[in-house]
This record gives sequence, structure tokens and C-alpha cells, in this order.
Amino acid sequence: MKQSLSIYFHWPFCASKCPYCDFNVHVSDAVDIARWRAAYLSALRHYARGYADRKVTSIFFGGGTPSLMPPDLAADIIAEVRTLWPVDDDAEITLEANPTSSERQKFSAFKQAGINRLSLGVQALNDADLSFLGRAHDAGQALAAIETAKSVFDRFSFDLIYARPNQSLKAWEEELKRAADLAAGHLSLYQLTVERNTPFYLKHARGEFYLPEDGMAADFYMLTQDILGVAGLPAYEVSNHAAPGHESRHNLVYWHYGDYLGIGPGAHGRITSHNKVRYATRDHYAPEKWLQWVEERGTGAHEMEVLSDWDQGAEGLMMGLRLYQGINIAPFRQFIDLKAIDRLASEGWLCYDEGHLKLTPDGMLRLNMILPYLIKDETDA
Repeated sequence: MKQSLSIYFHWPFCASKCPYCDFNVHVSDAVDIARWRAAYLSALRHYARGYADRKVTSIFFGGGTPSLMPPDLAADIIAEVRTLWPVDDDAEITLEANPTSSERQKFSAFKQAGINRLSLGVQALNDADLSFLGRAHDAGQALAAIETAKSVFDRFSFDLIYARPNQSLKAWEEELKRAADLAAGHLSLYQLTVERNTPFYLKHARGEFYLPEDGMAADFYMLTQDILGVAGLPAYEVSNHAAPGHESRHNLVYWHYGDYLGIGPGAHGRITSHNKVRYATRDHYAPEKWLQWVEERGTGAHEMEVLSDWDQGAEGLMMGLRLYQGINIAPFRQFIDLKAIDRLASEGWLCYDEGHLKLTPDGMLRLNMILPYLIKDETDA
């Protein structure tokens, strides 16, 4: 059986940049589509020369706003993947989109191009918060995009951001129940955070807005679990909820620490060679430099980095514990402080039974704090 492989394509362009966003996103009035097409196809061929014996199980177009690309560019990329690798008959092929009317008009064309799952960046269902978040659409456009996505795609998801300034638990409960009614099997829900190098960081520092205190933020999280659990959309990962069978297969590859290629400016990947050496890959961050590298060298990637056993153990543990089902501890035993498990379990933050480890909902709230406490120092592993 061929080893599975997933592929992520990063499209770095947006019509505008949201004030909370710290992703590798660029606003450009002119994008040379022919040049980008040639670069994506060339980068694919570069990896196929070393890993052509894999079988592709998922493809993900992320960004940025990949729905701004011409649908025929997505079609050409998908066709090239199918030329270079065998692809599962039921491979999941996702594209991220925004709910603006101009993008909505392209949904059917993207389906014709080979996209079979859409991920919509809705973020809020009221105009005031959409304006605060710097979104280019209003609530009416969001609702129209959701309905269009339902009519075009068998599988789609949409994102919401919660714990917004001045948002009450009651308002979030009402919005979340509405979202659950609109959903078709999957929702991604992210707590608003203020990241450095974003406009929100400066505004927050100047006191122009405030986020909920930690206790209130925890209440938002727990309310989310309760509402969506009742709605048949339980959490399967820290920020993702799905009805059984509607989980994002591509993202599960990350969380199960599988092999995936990352292609495009700033994209990362993890790939295992034939002699079982695992590598981290990283494409150049700047779009113009990435294009130049691909044109000169056939790839926009920096030199691959060999991951040590400790690197792999720590990464695999960090990714696996994001899943509500948890992990089998056996592959990670040497990287875990077993005494810490007992201490964390006594606090009610994790469960450990017959070699299976998972965080409780209270533990998920403290994921970033628990991980460094649970993982041994590299010198002790």
C-alpha cells in the first residue's frame, strides 16, 4: 500500500488585510497569474521527483484568499497533482473563500475545477462586529454565501471568531445556535487573540478596545462546547467541531502528524523519506522571492531540516493532544514526564487510562500551558 500524502498550497493574496491577521498575507493590485501557475506546477514537479510513490489523500488551498485566484488556476494545479501522483477517489480538496458577492459567483466554477469542500471565512453574523474585524462582507453576504455553498458543495465549513470586545455570553449563545442551524456538518471557532505586528496589537495597547478576562474567555469556550454538543457538532479538535464523518480530513493529517507538502510563500511541510528520515520543509516567506527561487531552482523551499527523534516526539505530542480523542502514549513515552501526568490528572486537566492520554475540556483551555509542562526537556528525553 502506498504511503499517503497531503498537499497544502498557499495563495498569499487578499483584497485587504484584516486588522487581527498575522498570516503571510499581501495586498496586490496586479498578480501575474501565468507566472504563479508556472511556479506552482514547477514546485509540484520538484517534490514528485523524490516522492512520486505516494498516494494523495487531500489537497488544501489556503491563504490569503485563494478564492481570488481564477478557478482555472486551481483546476490546473489539481490536474498536475493527478498527473504526478495517484489520488484517492474520495480525496478531500478544500478551498478557503470569503463571502463577498464576487467570490460567491465563482463557487460553481471552483467545483468544476475539482474543489469538493469549501471553507468560508464568515467570522461573525452581525454587521457591527464584521466592521470591527475589518471584514469586506456584511452579514447578508455571509448568509447568502452559506446558502450558495450549501447548494454547490456536499461538504463545507465556515469560521466564526468569538470573545469579541463587548460580546456577551447571551449574544454568543444566540449567534452560535444560529450558526449551528446554518452549518452543514462542520464549524471552526476561534477565540479572538491579539497578535504582534497587527493593527489590533497597537489599538489594544492604546486601550482602544478590551478583550474578555481569562475567566470570561473560559466561559465562552465552555458555552461553545455545550451548545454545539447538543447541536450534534461536538469538538474533535481545540477549535473545530463536526458531525461524525464531517471532520476535515486534511487537517487531521496535521494533527495525526502525517506527511504533507507545503507549497507557496511561507508554507511549511513534513515529509518522511524512504529511509525513514523525517524532514521539515519551509518555503521562502516573501512572494516575489519565492517566485524567483522557483524559477531559478525549481523550488521555493529552503534546505530541508532533519527532525531529530525528540523533535518528532514533541511535535507529534503537541499536535495529537489538540484532538479531543487524545493519543496512544506508547510512541511518546520517552518524551513525556510521566510524573507530570499524575499531577495534571489530579488537577482535572487530563485523563490517562491504559496507555491513552487526552485532555479534558478544562485542560484544552490550558493547552499552551500544559504542553511545556508535560514534555521533557530535550536533554532528558
